[in-house]
Amino acid sequence: MTDIIGRYAPSPTGDLHFGSLVAALASYCHAKARGGLWRLRIDDLDTPRVVPGSAERIVETLYAFGLKPDGPIMSQSRRGPAYDAAIAQLKRQGNAFDCGCTRREARQGPPGDEGPIYPGTCRDGLPAGREPRSIRCRVDDRSIRLVDAVQGPVAQSLGRAVGDFVIRRADGITAYQLATVVDDAAQGITEVVRGVDLLTSSPRQRWLQQCLALPTTAYLHVPIIVDDRGEKLGKSTGALALDRRRKRELTWHGLALLGHRPPVTPEARSTSWLLDWALAHWCVERIPQKSAVSLNAV
Repeated sequence: MTDIIGRYAPSPTGDLHFGSLVAALASYCHAKARGGLWRLRIDDLDTPRVVPGSAERIVETLYAFGLKPDGPIMSQSRRGPAYDAAIAQLKRQGNAFDCGCTRREARQGPPGDEGPIYPGTCRDGLPAGREPRSIRCRVDDRSIRLVDAVQGPVAQSLGRAVGDFVIRRADGITAYQLATVVDDAAQGITEVVRGVDLLTSSPRQRWLQQCLALPTTAYLHVPIIVDDRGEKLGKSTGALALDRRRKRELTWHGLALLGHRPPVTPEARSTSWLLDWALAHWCVERIPQKSAVSLNAV
């Protein structure tokens, strides 16, 4: 059995775009180049944002580009009992608590890395007359340290940077941080490869892994792809869906932006040849150590 298992976890809020492809290529190549497995997980927890049919099109597009997962595809919307069990464990240990604050009240603390830090209103018990709304993970001021394979050392004091963070939202939906950790453990994931915009989530996820006594994952965060205006390619910025008729061209471009520029030869006309070349030449040190790379950089 392989010791290396990677994954890709897209949200079905629209079709895959070029930025999605670059992240998928990075996670696929990083696992498969070293004889590992590559899992696929559909992050469909945020049901109000899920676009009907999007999950199916994502899978079809990945297959069309030659990115075929090993094993069954996991859907987070079916993982409720596992999340309930994790939250119950955190509560028993004193690592989680009910919070009765509104979003506005929760943002009345001092500035943090991602906005105002939760002021701790409910961490010692709900104030009189308050009903539970969300559930938060309790943190402290110790420094969470990890080394990202591309971006280098990362250190963050959760207490001073983000505060007690939400693990179940007021609408009952399990938050990204907890679901990711629980599902990575369930799928046996050893290495998380994703865009650098999620780098600041890693200390929270490492904290949850420690609290739940789950295996810790390694991290590799690749630069996000930006357009001519410096905006991240994404569904919210109108990034176009991947055109399967251009899969060879788009695959070559994506690999080149990751620092792996395949030769332009007659054989390079097929996507399968490009992927085989990438697996044979994959080298983490070639990936740009940047937060963003322009779409037109190559």
